[in-house]
Amino acid sequence: MKHIKKFIYLLSLNDQRGIGFLLIFLIISAFLDMAGIASILPFMMVLSDPSLLETNFYLSFLHERSKLFGVKNQVDFLFILGSSVFILLVASLSFKAFVSYFQAQFIQNLGYSISKRLMERYLSQPYHWFLNRHSSDFGKIILSETDFIITSGFSKILDIIARGLIVIVIIILLLFVDTYLTFITFSLLGISYFIIFFFVRKYLNKIGTKRLKNNQTRFATVSEAFGAIKTIKVGSLEQAYINEFSIAARIYAKTQASASVISLLPRFFLEALAFGGILLVMLIFVSKNGSFVEILPIASLYIFAGYRLLPSLQVIYSSIAQLTFVTPSLDKLYEDVKNIKKSNEERNNNILTLNKSIRLNNICFKYPETQRLAIDNISLSIFSGSKVGFVGSTGSGKTTIIDIILGLLQPQKGNLIIDKTIVSNQNFRSWQRSIGYVPQQIYLSDNTIASNIAFGLETKDINMGQVEKVSKIANLHEFVISELPNKYLTTIGERGIRLSGGQLQRIGIARALYHDPKVLIFDEATSALDNLTEKAVMDTINNLSEDITIILIAHRIDTLKDCDNIFVMEKGKLVSEGTFEELSKTNKMFSIYSNKK
Repeated sequence: MKHIKKFIYLLSLNDQRGIGFLLIFLIISAFLDMAGIASILPFMMVLSDPSLLETNFYLSFLHERSKLFGVKNQVDFLFILGSSVFILLVASLSFKAFVSYFQAQFIQNLGYSISKRLMERYLSQPYHWFLNRHSSDFGKIILSETDFIITSGFSKILDIIARGLIVIVIIILLLFVDTYLTFITFSLLGISYFIIFFFVRKYLNKIGTKRLKNNQTRFATVSEAFGAIKTIKVGSLEQAYINEFSIAARIYAKTQASASVISLLPRFFLEALAFGGILLVMLIFVSKNGSFVEILPIASLYIFAGYRLLPSLQVIYSSIAQLTFVTPSLDKLYEDVKNIKKSNEERNNNILTLNKSIRLNNICFKYPETQRLAIDNISLSIFSGSKVGFVGSTGSGKTTIIDIILGLLQPQKGNLIIDKTIVSNQNFRSWQRSIGYVPQQIYLSDNTIASNIAFGLETKDINMGQVEKVSKIANLHEFVISELPNKYLTTIGERGIRLSGGQLQRIGIARALYHDPKVLIFDEATSALDNLTEKAVMDTINNLSEDITIILIAHRIDTLKDCDNIFVMEKGKLVSEGTFEELSKTNKMFSIYSNKK
C-alpha cells in the first residue's frame, strides 16, 4: 500500500484521471474474461450429453427460443452455442488488446509527464540548491531512474490490479462450481507463492539498493570521463575510467539479471504443481461420478480456468517481486520530489532597469552546512555606467558577492538594492533580465556560432542582425566572416573544442551582449588566457559602451587598471576600495597583488 501512495504522490491530476479510466477498462476486461470462461461450461455440457437440452431448464429454454430464429435441430443449436462461445472469447481478447494498448500508451505518457515535471522542478530550484548536487544525478533520475520506476514499478502495480481482478472473478466462478476444491487449490497456490516471496524479498531490496548505487556510479563516471577528455588523454587515464565504469556496470547488470531470475523462479515449479493439480481434480471427479464423460464439462472449465489463472498468478508474483526490487529507487525519487518545493518566483517579463546605482546594504551570507560567513556584513555601491573590479585571494568572497549581485544567491541578512528597489524572490528575474554574464568557463553547445551567441533561443527566433552587431562589439565578426566556412551557421563542436580560448571568450561576450544588458559581469573571464590573448579581450571589454555598467572579478590586479573603482576583499570582508593608483599607494594587500606579474 505504501508503494501505491508514493506513486500517487508522483502523479499529476491528469495522470490520476487516466488511471481512473484504465481501472474501469480493467474491471470490464476481467468480467469479460469470466464470461468467456463461464460460457465453456454449457457448451461442454451439451457436447458431452445432448439430452441436457431436454432436461436442463436453462438449456431447454435457450434451445426453444433459438427455434424462433431458424434453428431446426440440436446440431444447429450446438453449432450456434459453440460459435457464441468463440465470439465471446474473441470479444474478450479484442477488448483486452484495446486495454493493453491503452495501458502501454498511458505508461509511456506517464514516464514523459513525470520526467518533464522533474525537469521543471529541478530547474526552478535556486542556484545554491545545485551547489551540493552532482550534475550526473539529474540525468540519472530524469532519464534512467524515472523510466525504471515507471516500467518496473508503476506498470507492475497496474499488472497486479489487472491480473488480480481476473484471478478474483475466476475464483468466484469456480467457487460456485465446487467451493471446497477451489478453496484447497488456490490456498496451495497462494501459500506456495507467499513462501517463495517471503524468502527472497529482503534479497530483492538489497540488490535494488545496490543497483541504484551503481547506476549513479555509471552516470557519474561517464559524465566525468567525457567532460574531462583532454585531461584524461594527456594523463593516459582511459583505463582507470574504463575500469571504474566496468565494475559499476557489471554489478548493475548482475542485479538486473538476479531480479529477473527471481521474478521467474516459481513459474516452472508451479506449472508442474498446477498440471498435477488438474490431473488430481479430474481423478477426484471421476471417483465421485464414475465416468469421465460426466466430468468432461467441469474438467474443461477447470483446464480453461487454469490456462487463464496460472499466467495471471505468475504475473502477480513477478510484479510484486519487481516492486520490491524497485523500492529503493522509488524511495529516492519520492523523497527527492517531496523535499523539492515548487518555485514561487515571478512569471512575468518585466525588466528591472539600472538607472543610478547597485547597492549592497549590510550583506551577510553563509553557505548551507558551513559555519563561516562567506560574506560578512558588506556594504558597497556601484554606480550606473561605471567600471568596477573585485580582487582578493581564493575564498575571499568575491565570487559570492557576484552571485548575490546576479540574483543567484539570497543573503541571510541585508539587501541588494537596484536604485530604490530591493531585489527579492519576487523580482530577481526582472533584475537578471538587465544583466549579461561572462563566466570563466564558457559553455558552448554542439551547434552553430549564431545559436551559441543567441543561447537558449530556437533557430527561427534568432535575430541575425543582432548576432552580427554584438559580434562586432566583441571583436568576433572578422574571425567568423573570414575563417569559418559557413560563417555564423558554422557548427563549432561540443564545448567549442575547435576554437581558441580568446575566441571562446569573445563568443561569451557576444552572448552576454545579445539581449542588450545594462550590466555586464565578468567572473574571472580572462584568468585562463595567456597574456596576449587576455590583453586583446580586455581591450574589447574596455571599449564597450559607456552606457553599460561593467563588473570584473580578477586574480591579476593589472587587468583592473582601467576600473573606476576596485573593491579588495579578504575572508568575506571588504577591506579596502579605491582606484588602481589610490590602492597601490595606500593598501598593503593590494600592493602585493599589483606586484604579481
